[in-house]
Amino acid sequence: MASKSKIEKQKRNAKLVAKYAALREELIAKGDYAGLAKLPRNSSKTRLRRLCQLTGRPRGNYRKFQISRIALRDMALDGLIPGMKKSSW
Repeated sequence: MASKSKIEKQKRNAKLVAKYAALREELIAKGDYAGLAKLPRNSSKTRLRRLCQLTGRPRGNYRKFQISRIALRDMALDGLIPGMKKSSW
């Protein structure tokens, strides 16, 4: 499980990306790379990391559910995800 500080840092960075998204698009359209360089580094969308919404795990995440493979399996076994069941053959 990721530390609380990592999860909170990710949330702060997501807010920063949303705040500067319009300005960043405008500067890219103009081709003003000097203006882009003056923006905060963490306002870039590529700086975000996809973390599990429940545990904060950085790897093995399913985009559709935004949770890690481990959390997905636990939820599926508990019957919390409709239509998903354990496969056996």
